[in-house]
Amino acid sequence: MELFDNITLGLSTALAWDNLLWCIIGVSLGTLIGVIPGVGTLATMSLLFPVTYHLEPTAALIMLAGIWYGSTYGGSTASILLNLPGTPANAVTCLDGFPMAKQGRAGVALLMTTVASFFGASVGILMMMLFSPLVADIAFKFGPAEYFSMMVLGLVAASVVSSGSAIKGITMVVGGVLLGLVGTDVNSGVSRFDLGFPELQDGVAIVALAMGLFGITEIIASINHVKAADRKIDVSMKAMLPTRDEVKRSWGPMARGSGLGSFFGVLPGVGPTVAAFMAYALEKRTSKTPERFGRGAIEGIMGPESANNASDQASFIPTLTLGIPGSVTMALIIGALMIHGIQPGPNMLNEQPAMFWGLVMSFWIGNIVLVVLNVPMIGLWVRVLTIPYHILYPAIVMFICIGTYAVNNNVFDVYAVLVFGIAGYILRVLDFQPAPLLLGYVLGPMLEENFRRAMLLSRGSMQTFIERPISMWVLILTAALLVWGVWSSLRQRSTVAISSSSPEAA
Repeated sequence: MELFDNITLGLSTALAWDNLLWCIIGVSLGTLIGVIPGVGTLATMSLLFPVTYHLEPTAALIMLAGIWYGSTYGGSTASILLNLPGTPANAVTCLDGFPMAKQGRAGVALLMTTVASFFGASVGILMMMLFSPLVADIAFKFGPAEYFSMMVLGLVAASVVSSGSAIKGITMVVGGVLLGLVGTDVNSGVSRFDLGFPELQDGVAIVALAMGLFGITEIIASINHVKAADRKIDVSMKAMLPTRDEVKRSWGPMARGSGLGSFFGVLPGVGPTVAAFMAYALEKRTSKTPERFGRGAIEGIMGPESANNASDQASFIPTLTLGIPGSVTMALIIGALMIHGIQPGPNMLNEQPAMFWGLVMSFWIGNIVLVVLNVPMIGLWVRVLTIPYHILYPAIVMFICIGTYAVNNNVFDVYAVLVFGIAGYILRVLDFQPAPLLLGYVLGPMLEENFRRAMLLSRGSMQTFIERPISMWVLILTAALLVWGVWSSLRQRSTVAISSSSPEAA
């Protein structure tokens, strides 16, 4: 009965004309950005961050969330048509989607990814509706020690599970934590790490950091590697219809992918990219004909696309009920809430029920809108891919600068975007992933605050982190994950060294 009341409250909030309008705007922009390779969801969300100052908190949250899960829908389009993933979560879709396009079956692949995306998102939303109150109740048992341990787990998971070296990931997390500590200490009033710049006394602007690391860096990195679609693609409804055998092969991967995506979405620091690759690996391992994968197997599309969309929705569970962002994008969501003075956490369901359940029900509306958009407008998205990038990218840079300046009316932030953009490109060349850095930046101040609180309550005893059962087990899991990540990184490095020094390599 309580769930029914919450659904009714959520629908009344989500169907309010302003919230509905921003939901449609968010998912439409998200789809468009997902279709265009190299632009990036984070850059788009950062670009629209100033808009959230002028919106109601619920409308701002619905819009940013729509961009987040809408981009995953659109990202599969570029993966299938150009072999260029619109978002990292769609990278695995290239493996079988692009071969289908080369076989002249792009329409089938595009339609089936829309079906898989909707199915996975629906499972993720149901998970959020059923388990968010339970997670919130458990969160009431959390104290500063438990929150500190959970944040450490999230940071370690983000660095270890992210693509690339775990050691490099940990380095980026530490760098992000240090960036988060820039500014005035709230307890002592002492300025820290401001390098003598008075503009940094309030800390590094999250919009400047996100736009620089993900917007400018993506443009610099991909401007010489992208190309417009150079072949005609049949997007008629007849060309989109799959065979009966493909439909039969799709149900199992969608169910398994949705389950995997929901599980990985709840875990802090994992996210849709890992979920998609795990789903692909599972389908290939369980298939009776694994040799079909990489040559246009429908299972190689349905599993990952269900997984990344289920993960998109489930990632809101730890973000809103625990106040712990499970990904960099969720960190921006938390930033938007804090701008309006709303602290995400277990009290949110009681203090902001209309906002929470309005957001959940807007997911249903947004995903229905995405299906309506994606099926008949596939032809439009194909045409968008033909826009010359020498026209598109300067426009994006201009909007990034305008959006950054509009936050604080401060030219220093625009310079900061340039600095972070160049730094982000250098880090990419050196194979350092920027995403853990932004996550560390967001969690750094919260990590410090909860550590200080735990020390005050325990009168300076570090044993409080192992005396409390939840905190102890979380730290044990963190240590195991850390050891596994470092060991895997060292083993991979030694394998590469051995292979490079072998006579065959020579």
